[in-house]
Amino acid sequence: QEHLVESGGGLVQAGGSLRLSCAASGRTFSTYAMGWFRQVPGKEREFVAAISWGGDRMVYADSVKGRFTISRDNAKNTVYLQMNSLKPEDTAVYYCAADRVLTTHARLYGYWGQGTQVTVSS
Repeated sequence: QEHLVESGGGLVQAGGSLRLSCAASGRTFSTYAMGWFRQVPGKEREFVAAISWGGDRMVYADSVKGRFTISRDNAKNTVYLQMNSLKPEDTAVYYCAADRVLTTHARLYGYWGQGTQVTVSS
């Protein structure tokens, strides 16, 4: 079982950068695909990026391609989301998630963190 804790959110100006981290406490982190999602009030949780358990496959939402990079360090049980060229529309609560299968569908992820707020000012 994985317990996930996100960090690194905050307030940044448009065009700036943030790096989110998601630390997992389980002993089987390296066997899980990891995903990042985001959500704003009144909207469904939106897929952002995902990475395979070995780190060799990454998938991105079209809205973040070329600006965000997902990576993982299995030795540290941590997955990262480097966010560059941030826009006001990136403002949301960002969640990391874990599951055995690499997927873009939130409902298929079995484990979730508590979320971290990212606010991008114009």
